[in-house]
Amino acid sequence: MSNGNDTLNVPVRAGKHPRALFVLFLTEMWERFAYYLMVGILFLYLIDTTTGGKGFSQHIGADVVGSFIALVYLTPFIGGLVADRYLGYIKSIFLGGSLMALGYFGLSLPGNTAMYISLGLIIVGNGFFKPNISTVLGNIYNREDLKPLKDNAYNIFYMGINIGAFVCNFVAAYLRNAYGWGYAFAAAGVGLVIGMIILAANLKHVKEGDIKKPVEKEDMSLGQIFGYVFLPALIAAAIGWIVPTMIFGNTIMGSQANDAFIFACLPIIAFYISLWVKAKGQDKKGIGALLFIFSVSIVFWTIYNQNSTGLTIWAEKHTDRVASETTGKITGSIFPLQQVTDTPRLVNKVNEFFVDVKDDSGHVVQTMGPDPYFNNVPKDQWPNGKEVKLINTELFQSINPLFIVLLTLFFVPFFDYLRKKGKEPTTASKFAMAMFISGLSALVMVFAIMSVPSIYGYKTAPAWLWGTYFVFTISEIFLSPIGLSLVSKLSPARLTALMMGGWFLSTSIGGKVAGVMTSFWDDFTDKKIFFLILVVAAFIGGILIYSRLKSLNQIVKDKTGAA
Repeated sequence: MSNGNDTLNVPVRAGKHPRALFVLFLTEMWERFAYYLMVGILFLYLIDTTTGGKGFSQHIGADVVGSFIALVYLTPFIGGLVADRYLGYIKSIFLGGSLMALGYFGLSLPGNTAMYISLGLIIVGNGFFKPNISTVLGNIYNREDLKPLKDNAYNIFYMGINIGAFVCNFVAAYLRNAYGWGYAFAAAGVGLVIGMIILAANLKHVKEGDIKKPVEKEDMSLGQIFGYVFLPALIAAAIGWIVPTMIFGNTIMGSQANDAFIFACLPIIAFYISLWVKAKGQDKKGIGALLFIFSVSIVFWTIYNQNSTGLTIWAEKHTDRVASETTGKITGSIFPLQQVTDTPRLVNKVNEFFVDVKDDSGHVVQTMGPDPYFNNVPKDQWPNGKEVKLINTELFQSINPLFIVLLTLFFVPFFDYLRKKGKEPTTASKFAMAMFISGLSALVMVFAIMSVPSIYGYKTAPAWLWGTYFVFTISEIFLSPIGLSLVSKLSPARLTALMMGGWFLSTSIGGKVAGVMTSFWDDFTDKKIFFLILVVAAFIGGILIYSRLKSLNQIVKDKTGAA
């Protein structure tokens, strides 16, 4: 029987990356351009009341974004399994890309129904796209002559992700300032179509990585997985949606969507625990170690997803975004900046803060106060009717991918140097350090709050956001790239796909927790408490990993021969 690698015997000169890497690099770059463009402005669009957004409350906006992120990271598990068993990877990538493109274009249409359907298409499409393009790359680099280049290939591939994530926010800012939200969302669809065209035009270079794994007798069928995992989760979600409000007259986690998600996770978590209970020997140790890592990683992903939730609110409402004269001239020559004024505006809404102003005839005209940007600006610093140019909130989300690119250029050779000296930290040590460093990134925000007399009357310097992103990016480099690698090393061969799903589940829960926390943003009268919760949780996670460091290192060593 073929071992699945017989199609990979195409000769390539040793030491040279195949063209497939650059095809997949460009495809993934455009796909991540589209995704991060959309998710970077989604929360802003939902809570916007002045430029054609949905006008949702912060609570509802955070709930929608948190639920979206949670579901986006759940579907890759299903999409990966379907690709493994039935569709193959290339077909799954095109299916996922098509669904996501439809979703992005759909977000440019008016109406809440169109928006929710579009978000659903993106969630399902991401499930088919995200896990399978990485799998194709891995299959290609399983060739003996390319294995030494595999880590380097993934570093290059990761660069593509972050180039797309960096550029997209500038495109979003330009289009929403100049033409409106719909054009920005449509640009995400255009970006994804470009990526699909690049892949379609170069299929001959990547088809060698499209290998369907033969089903082994130990593998669970999709029907079994549905029966044991997803059907109970769907039933639990329905219970979570209905029962708490029926019994308590209120939700447990702030909304029915939150309750449904938490309830749905319970049978999935129970399923993973059952895998550990039934396992024996080294398999039991490997699964146990992974479940421990997954649990702790939830805190990391909660901090990570503040980028689209809590830190977006911070950049929007509490950060000084006024463009300096130099910045305004340089940036304004490239694309139009946001323009705001403290002049009261005529409105027809009744749920805003109103100021009564009399017209020339003495009649009272109902108007809204100045642009919301000035809510946290001392009145003596208001522009007195002049227009002020602002840096778009979403541009701050380009800081993280910028630091990823720059710091990767430092840490990859640094770890290589330590490896040659025999002093490189073990995988488990990197996880522990990542937890502490991610906690320090949240601590930077605590100092940001302390830097002003009150965040309700003053804006903080943008340097604080640069600082928190800088610190967090270091933790991301320590943890994110090695996560899936650790899963592949410690999982029993027949359970690799299922354990990959566990990793995505921890990411999903972290995204949901980030949304839940942000939905209670206004309830934190002292915002230091919001970020201190993250600091303490991350430090506890780091301590927990260090407390098991010796056993974790031994488990990795027993499974792979190296810590």
